[in-house]
Amino acid sequence: MSQDAWRLWLSRGALPLWSGIGFDTARRLFHERLTFDRRPIHLPELRLMVQARQISTYCRAQLDGFCPTAGQALDCLHEVERRYWRSDDAPGWIFSLGPDGRPADRRRDLYAHAFILFAYGWAYRASRDDAYLAVARETALEIDRIFLTGGGGYLDTVPPADTIHRQNPHMHLLEAYLVLFEVSGELFYLEHARDLVLLALEHFILPGTGMLLETFNSAWAPLQAAGHNRVEPGHLLEWSWLFSEFARLAPRAAEVPAVLAARDRLADTAITCGVDPDRQVVCDAITEDGARLEESTRIWPQTELMRILARRARDGDARAATALTRLSGNFFEQYAPARLRGGWIDRLDVHGVSLTDHMPASSLYHIYGGAVDFILGR
Repeated sequence: MSQDAWRLWLSRGALPLWSGIGFDTARRLFHERLTFDRRPIHLPELRLMVQARQISTYCRAQLDGFCPTAGQALDCLHEVERRYWRSDDAPGWIFSLGPDGRPADRRRDLYAHAFILFAYGWAYRASRDDAYLAVARETALEIDRIFLTGGGGYLDTVPPADTIHRQNPHMHLLEAYLVLFEVSGELFYLEHARDLVLLALEHFILPGTGMLLETFNSAWAPLQAAGHNRVEPGHLLEWSWLFSEFARLAPRAAEVPAVLAARDRLADTAITCGVDPDRQVVCDAITEDGARLEESTRIWPQTELMRILARRARDGDARAATALTRLSGNFFEQYAPARLRGGWIDRLDVHGVSLTDHMPASSLYHIYGGAVDFILGR
Protein backbone atom coordinates (compact mmCIF):
# COMPACT_ATOMS: atom_id res chain seq x y z
CA MET A 1 0.00 0.00 0.00
CA SER A 2 1.17 3.51 -0.79
CA GLN A 3 1.91 6.35 1.58
CA ASP A 4 -1.30 8.02 0.38
CA ALA A 5 -3.32 4.92 1.29
CA TRP A 6 -1.82 4.94 4.77
CA ARG A 7 -2.53 8.64 5.17
CA LEU A 8 -6.15 8.13 4.14
CA TRP A 9 -6.59 5.14 6.46
CA LEU A 10 -5.24 7.08 9.42
CA SER A 11 -6.95 10.41 8.81
CA ARG A 12 -10.36 9.06 7.78
CA GLY A 13 -10.40 5.70 9.52
CA ALA A 14 -8.33 4.83 12.56
CA LEU A 15 -7.87 8.25 14.16
CA PRO A 16 -11.53 9.39 13.88
CA LEU A 17 -12.67 5.97 15.10
CA TRP A 18 -10.86 6.18 18.42
CA SER A 19 -11.37 9.90 19.00
CA GLY A 20 -15.08 9.44 18.29
CA ILE A 21 -16.65 6.10 19.19
CA GLY A 22 -13.51 5.20 21.12
CA PHE A 23 -13.78 8.17 23.49
CA ASP A 24 -16.17 8.23 26.46
CA THR A 25 -17.31 11.85 26.53
CA ALA A 26 -19.09 11.40 29.87
CA ARG A 27 -15.93 10.21 31.64
CA ARG A 28 -13.51 12.19 29.45
CA LEU A 29 -11.45 9.03 29.05
CA PHE A 30 -10.73 6.66 26.17
CA HIS A 31 -12.40 3.27 25.92
CA GLU A 32 -9.94 0.38 26.06
CA ARG A 33 -11.74 -1.85 23.57
CA LEU A 34 -14.22 -1.77 20.71
CA THR A 35 -16.09 -4.67 19.14
CA PHE A 36 -15.34 -5.49 15.53
CA ASP A 37 -18.57 -3.71 14.61
CA ARG A 38 -17.27 -0.56 16.35
CA ARG A 39 -19.18 -0.57 19.63
CA PRO A 40 -17.51 0.33 22.96
CA ILE A 41 -16.80 -2.50 25.39
CA HIS A 42 -17.22 -1.25 28.94
CA LEU A 43 -14.60 -2.78 31.24
CA PRO A 44 -14.60 -2.75 35.05
CA GLU A 45 -11.24 -0.94 35.09
CA LEU A 46 -9.48 1.55 32.84
CA ARG A 47 -5.69 1.30 32.87
CA LEU A 48 -3.40 4.31 33.03
CA MET A 49 -1.20 2.88 30.30
CA VAL A 50 -3.97 2.87 27.70
CA GLN A 51 -5.03 6.45 28.46
CA ALA A 52 -1.43 7.63 28.21
CA ARG A 53 -0.86 5.87 24.88
CA GLN A 54 -3.97 7.43 23.36
CA ILE A 55 -3.13 10.90 24.68
CA SER A 56 0.36 10.80 23.20
CA THR A 57 -0.90 9.48 19.87
CA TYR A 58 -3.51 12.19 19.42
CA CYS A 59 -1.07 14.93 20.39
CA ARG A 60 1.30 13.57 17.76
CA ALA A 61 -1.48 13.30 15.18
CA GLN A 62 -2.26 17.00 15.45
CA LEU A 63 1.40 17.96 15.28
CA ASP A 64 1.77 15.81 12.16
CA GLY A 65 -1.27 17.37 10.51
CA PHE A 66 -3.56 14.34 10.51
CA CYS A 67 -6.37 15.57 12.75
CA PRO A 68 -7.06 18.45 15.20
CA THR A 69 -7.35 16.22 18.27
CA ALA A 70 -4.76 17.60 20.69
CA GLY A 71 -7.46 19.56 22.54
CA GLN A 72 -9.39 16.39 23.29
CA ALA A 73 -6.18 14.60 24.27
CA LEU A 74 -5.12 17.38 26.65
CA ASP A 75 -8.60 17.48 28.18
CA CYS A 76 -8.29 13.74 28.75
CA LEU A 77 -4.84 14.23 30.28
CA HIS A 78 -6.27 16.76 32.73
CA GLU A 79 -8.84 14.17 33.83
CA VAL A 80 -6.21 11.42 33.99
CA GLU A 81 -3.95 13.58 36.14
CA ARG A 82 -6.83 14.32 38.49
CA ARG A 83 -7.97 10.70 38.76
CA TYR A 84 -4.74 8.69 38.63
CA TRP A 85 -1.95 10.81 40.09
CA ARG A 86 -1.62 10.52 43.89
CA SER A 87 -5.36 9.88 44.03
CA ASP A 88 -4.88 7.45 46.92
CA ASP A 89 -2.78 10.03 48.81
CA ALA A 90 0.51 8.27 48.00
CA PRO A 91 3.29 9.20 45.56
CA GLY A 92 3.00 8.06 41.97
CA TRP A 93 0.19 7.01 39.66
CA ILE A 94 -2.37 4.29 40.32
CA PHE A 95 -2.60 1.42 37.86
CA SER A 96 -6.30 1.57 37.03
CA LEU A 97 -9.55 3.41 37.69
CA GLY A 98 -12.93 1.90 38.54
CA PRO A 99 -16.28 2.83 36.97
CA ASP A 100 -17.04 5.04 39.97
CA GLY A 101 -13.99 7.19 39.21
CA ARG A 102 -12.09 5.89 42.23
CA PRO A 103 -8.82 3.95 42.30
CA ALA A 104 -9.36 0.30 41.41
CA ASP A 105 -5.82 -1.11 41.37
CA ARG A 106 -3.48 1.00 43.49
CA ARG A 107 -0.27 -0.72 42.46
CA ARG A 108 2.54 1.42 41.13
CA ASP A 109 3.51 -0.03 37.77
CA LEU A 110 6.72 1.00 35.99
CA TYR A 111 5.32 0.29 32.53
CA ALA A 112 2.36 2.59 33.18
CA HIS A 113 4.59 5.29 34.66
CA ALA A 114 6.79 5.15 31.55
CA PHE A 115 3.81 5.83 29.32
CA ILE A 116 2.42 8.69 31.36
CA LEU A 117 5.87 10.32 31.14
CA PHE A 118 5.78 9.76 27.38
CA ALA A 119 2.33 11.37 27.22
CA TYR A 120 3.51 14.45 29.10
CA GLY A 121 6.39 14.87 26.68
CA TRP A 122 4.02 14.91 23.72
CA ALA A 123 1.50 17.08 25.59
CA TYR A 124 4.20 19.68 26.09
CA ARG A 125 5.24 19.50 22.45
CA ALA A 126 1.61 20.00 21.34
CA SER A 127 0.85 22.86 23.76
CA ARG A 128 4.17 24.40 24.87
CA ASP A 129 2.63 24.63 28.34
CA ASP A 130 5.42 24.40 30.93
CA ALA A 131 2.99 22.85 33.43
CA TYR A 132 3.32 19.55 31.57
CA LEU A 133 7.10 19.58 31.97
CA ALA A 134 6.68 20.29 35.68
CA VAL A 135 4.46 17.24 36.19
CA ALA A 136 6.81 15.14 34.07
CA ARG A 137 9.77 16.08 36.26
CA GLU A 138 7.83 15.33 39.46
CA THR A 139 6.79 11.98 38.02
CA ALA A 140 10.35 11.13 36.98
CA LEU A 141 11.57 11.88 40.49
CA GLU A 142 8.80 9.71 41.92
CA ILE A 143 9.83 6.88 39.60
CA ASP A 144 13.35 7.01 41.04
CA ARG A 145 12.04 7.03 44.59
CA ILE A 146 9.46 4.28 44.09
CA PHE A 147 11.06 1.83 41.64
CA LEU A 148 14.84 2.29 41.56
CA THR A 149 16.82 -0.69 42.87
CA GLY A 150 20.30 -0.87 44.30
CA GLY A 151 21.43 -3.42 41.73
CA GLY A 152 20.71 -1.42 38.59
CA GLY A 153 17.41 -0.87 36.88
CA TYR A 154 13.96 -0.65 38.37
CA LEU A 155 11.33 -2.80 39.99
CA ASP A 156 8.42 -3.72 37.73
CA THR A 157 5.75 -3.01 40.31
CA VAL A 158 5.41 -1.75 43.86
CA PRO A 159 4.60 -3.70 45.87
CA PRO A 160 6.55 -6.33 43.88
CA ALA A 161 4.59 -9.30 42.54
CA ASP A 162 7.76 -11.39 42.16
CA THR A 163 11.55 -11.09 41.98
CA ILE A 164 11.72 -11.14 38.18
CA HIS A 165 13.26 -8.23 36.28
CA ARG A 166 11.69 -7.49 32.89
CA GLN A 167 13.24 -5.50 30.09
CA ASN A 168 9.97 -4.19 28.63
CA PRO A 169 9.15 -1.41 31.11
CA HIS A 170 12.78 -0.25 30.97
CA MET A 171 12.50 0.01 27.19
CA HIS A 172 9.45 2.26 27.39
CA LEU A 173 11.03 4.32 30.14
CA LEU A 174 13.96 4.92 27.80
CA GLU A 175 11.49 5.98 25.12
CA ALA A 176 9.89 8.49 27.49
CA TYR A 177 13.20 9.94 28.64
CA LEU A 178 14.36 10.43 25.06
CA VAL A 179 11.18 12.31 24.14
CA LEU A 180 11.41 14.47 27.24
CA PHE A 181 15.05 15.28 26.56
CA GLU A 182 14.25 16.25 22.99
CA VAL A 183 11.40 18.59 23.95
CA SER A 184 12.97 20.09 27.09
CA GLY A 185 16.73 19.93 26.54
CA GLU A 186 17.12 18.91 30.20
CA LEU A 187 20.20 16.76 30.75
CA PHE A 188 18.40 15.03 33.61
CA TYR A 189 16.46 13.01 31.03
CA LEU A 190 19.44 12.27 28.81
CA GLU A 191 21.42 10.99 31.80
CA HIS A 192 18.55 8.69 32.76
CA ALA A 193 18.28 7.52 29.16
CA ARG A 194 22.01 6.79 29.06
CA ASP A 195 21.76 4.67 32.21
CA LEU A 196 19.04 2.56 30.58
CA VAL A 197 21.02 2.19 27.36
CA LEU A 198 24.03 0.96 29.34
CA LEU A 199 21.81 -1.45 31.29
CA ALA A 200 20.55 -2.91 28.03
CA LEU A 201 24.02 -3.25 26.54
CA GLU A 202 25.38 -4.88 29.68
CA HIS A 203 22.53 -7.14 30.73
CA PHE A 204 19.63 -7.41 28.27
CA ILE A 205 21.57 -8.42 25.15
CA LEU A 206 23.47 -11.69 25.07
CA PRO A 207 27.14 -10.87 24.36
CA GLY A 208 28.09 -10.94 20.71
CA THR A 209 24.54 -11.59 19.51
CA GLY A 210 21.40 -9.75 18.48
CA MET A 211 19.30 -11.56 21.06
CA LEU A 212 17.74 -9.39 23.76
CA LEU A 213 16.06 -11.43 26.49
CA GLU A 214 12.74 -10.62 28.14
CA THR A 215 13.17 -11.77 31.75
CA PHE A 216 15.96 -11.95 34.33
CA ASN A 217 16.47 -12.88 37.95
CA SER A 218 17.14 -10.31 40.65
CA ALA A 219 20.86 -10.26 39.72
CA TRP A 220 20.08 -9.56 36.03
CA ALA A 221 21.07 -13.08 34.92
CA PRO A 222 18.87 -14.86 32.33
CA LEU A 223 15.83 -16.31 34.07
CA GLN A 224 15.77 -19.65 32.24
CA ALA A 225 18.40 -22.21 31.29
CA ALA A 226 20.28 -21.59 28.06
CA GLY A 227 18.09 -22.16 25.02
CA HIS A 228 14.84 -21.63 26.92
CA ASN A 229 14.74 -17.86 27.29
CA ARG A 230 12.03 -15.85 25.57
CA VAL A 231 12.96 -13.30 22.92
CA GLU A 232 10.33 -11.14 21.22
CA PRO A 233 11.31 -10.02 17.72
CA GLY A 234 9.01 -7.01 18.07
CA HIS A 235 11.02 -5.83 21.05
CA LEU A 236 14.29 -6.32 19.17
CA LEU A 237 12.89 -3.91 16.60
CA GLU A 238 11.73 -1.41 19.23
CA TRP A 239 15.13 -1.42 20.92
CA SER A 240 16.81 -1.01 17.55
CA TRP A 241 14.70 2.08 16.90
CA LEU A 242 15.40 3.51 20.34
CA PHE A 243 19.14 2.97 19.94
CA SER A 244 18.89 5.01 16.72
CA GLU A 245 17.07 7.74 18.62
CA PHE A 246 19.67 7.79 21.39
CA ALA A 247 22.46 8.14 18.82
CA ARG A 248 20.56 10.93 17.06
CA LEU A 249 19.96 12.89 20.26
CA ALA A 250 23.39 12.27 21.82
CA PRO A 251 25.70 11.88 18.82
CA ARG A 252 28.86 12.61 20.81
CA ALA A 253 28.17 10.15 23.61
CA ALA A 254 30.98 7.68 24.15
CA GLU A 255 28.55 4.78 23.85
CA VAL A 256 27.32 5.64 20.35
CA PRO A 257 29.54 3.18 18.39
CA ALA A 258 28.41 0.29 20.60
CA VAL A 259 24.82 1.51 20.45
CA LEU A 260 24.79 1.65 16.65
CA ALA A 261 26.36 -1.79 16.38
CA ALA A 262 23.72 -3.20 18.72
CA ARG A 263 21.01 -1.37 16.78
CA ASP A 264 21.94 -3.16 13.58
CA ARG A 265 22.40 -6.58 15.21
CA LEU A 266 18.99 -6.42 16.89
CA ALA A 267 17.15 -5.46 13.71
CA ASP A 268 19.01 -8.02 11.60
CA THR A 269 18.25 -10.75 14.14
CA ALA A 270 14.57 -9.84 14.25
CA ILE A 271 14.35 -10.03 10.47
CA THR A 272 16.41 -13.21 10.11
CA CYS A 273 14.97 -15.21 13.01
CA GLY A 274 11.65 -13.53 13.73
CA VAL A 275 10.02 -13.15 10.30
CA ASP A 276 8.16 -16.20 8.99
CA PRO A 277 9.49 -16.62 5.43
CA ASP A 278 6.26 -18.15 4.14
CA ARG A 279 3.76 -15.73 5.69
CA GLN A 280 6.12 -12.72 5.70
CA VAL A 281 4.99 -11.67 9.17
CA VAL A 282 6.85 -11.10 12.44
CA CYS A 283 6.10 -13.91 14.87
CA ASP A 284 5.43 -13.30 18.54
CA ALA A 285 8.35 -15.09 20.19
CA ILE A 286 11.52 -17.12 19.64
CA THR A 287 14.20 -18.50 21.96
CA GLU A 288 17.70 -17.06 22.16
CA ASP A 289 18.80 -19.94 19.91
CA GLY A 290 16.46 -18.69 17.19
CA ALA A 291 13.90 -21.48 17.57
CA ARG A 292 10.28 -20.48 17.06
CA LEU A 293 8.46 -20.26 20.40
CA GLU A 294 5.12 -18.75 19.34
CA GLU A 295 3.85 -18.89 15.76
CA SER A 296 1.06 -16.40 16.44
CA THR A 297 1.52 -12.84 15.20
CA ARG A 298 0.38 -9.59 16.79
CA ILE A 299 -0.21 -6.41 14.86
CA TRP A 300 2.32 -4.23 16.67
CA PRO A 301 5.55 -6.07 15.67
CA GLN A 302 4.53 -5.64 12.03
CA THR A 303 4.43 -1.87 12.45
CA GLU A 304 7.72 -1.86 14.34
CA LEU A 305 9.30 -3.68 11.40
CA MET A 306 7.74 -1.12 9.04
CA ARG A 307 9.52 1.62 10.96
CA ILE A 308 12.92 -0.08 10.62
CA LEU A 309 12.42 -0.92 6.95
CA ALA A 310 11.28 2.63 6.17
CA ARG A 311 14.47 4.03 7.64
CA ARG A 312 16.64 1.54 5.76
CA ALA A 313 14.77 2.22 2.52
CA ARG A 314 15.42 5.95 2.90
CA ASP A 315 19.10 5.11 3.27
CA GLY A 316 19.03 3.43 -0.14
CA ASP A 317 18.45 -0.22 0.82
CA ALA A 318 16.47 -1.62 -2.13
CA ARG A 319 15.70 -4.91 -0.37
CA ALA A 320 14.25 -3.02 2.57
CA ALA A 321 12.07 -0.97 0.21
CA THR A 322 10.71 -4.14 -1.40
CA ALA A 323 10.07 -5.74 1.99
CA LEU A 324 8.34 -2.57 3.19
CA THR A 325 5.92 -2.60 0.26
CA ARG A 326 5.10 -6.25 0.91
CA LEU A 327 4.67 -5.72 4.65
CA SER A 328 2.42 -2.71 4.11
CA GLY A 329 0.18 -4.78 1.85
CA ASN A 330 0.07 -7.59 4.41
CA PHE A 331 -1.01 -5.13 7.08
CA PHE A 332 -4.17 -4.15 5.24
CA GLU A 333 -4.92 -7.64 3.98
CA GLN A 334 -4.48 -9.48 7.26
CA TYR A 335 -4.68 -7.08 10.20
CA ALA A 336 -6.71 -4.07 9.04
CA PRO A 337 -9.11 -5.23 6.32
CA ALA A 338 -11.45 -2.67 4.79
CA ARG A 339 -14.50 -4.22 6.47
CA LEU A 340 -13.23 -2.96 9.86
CA ARG A 341 -13.31 0.66 8.59
CA GLY A 342 -10.22 1.90 10.38
CA GLY A 343 -10.17 -0.88 12.94
CA TRP A 344 -7.83 -3.84 13.26
CA ILE A 345 -7.28 -7.40 14.38
CA ASP A 346 -4.72 -7.50 17.15
CA ARG A 347 -3.51 -11.09 16.93
CA LEU A 348 -3.65 -13.91 14.37
CA ASP A 349 -2.87 -17.59 14.70
CA VAL A 350 -0.62 -19.47 12.30
CA HIS A 351 -3.56 -19.91 9.91
CA GLY A 352 -4.45 -16.22 9.88
CA VAL A 353 -7.49 -16.58 12.14
CA SER A 354 -8.13 -13.91 14.76
CA LEU A 355 -7.28 -14.88 18.32
CA THR A 356 -9.19 -11.92 19.76
CA ASP A 357 -12.85 -10.88 19.71
CA HIS A 358 -12.25 -7.14 20.01
CA MET A 359 -10.06 -4.23 18.94
CA PRO A 360 -7.70 -2.97 21.69
CA ALA A 361 -7.03 0.75 21.84
CA SER A 362 -3.45 0.11 22.93
CA SER A 363 -2.45 -0.98 19.41
CA LEU A 364 -2.92 2.52 17.98
CA TYR A 365 0.29 3.78 19.59
CA HIS A 366 2.32 1.19 17.66
CA ILE A 367 0.38 1.55 14.43
CA TYR A 368 0.70 5.31 14.40
CA GLY A 369 4.42 5.22 15.19
CA GLY A 370 5.17 2.84 12.33
CA ALA A 371 2.82 4.49 9.86
CA VAL A 372 3.98 8.05 10.41
CA ASP A 373 7.61 7.12 9.91
CA PHE A 374 6.63 5.53 6.60
CA ILE A 375 4.35 8.38 5.51
CA LEU A 376 6.39 11.38 6.63
CA GLY A 377 9.84 9.88 6.20
CA ARG A 378 10.96 10.50 9.75
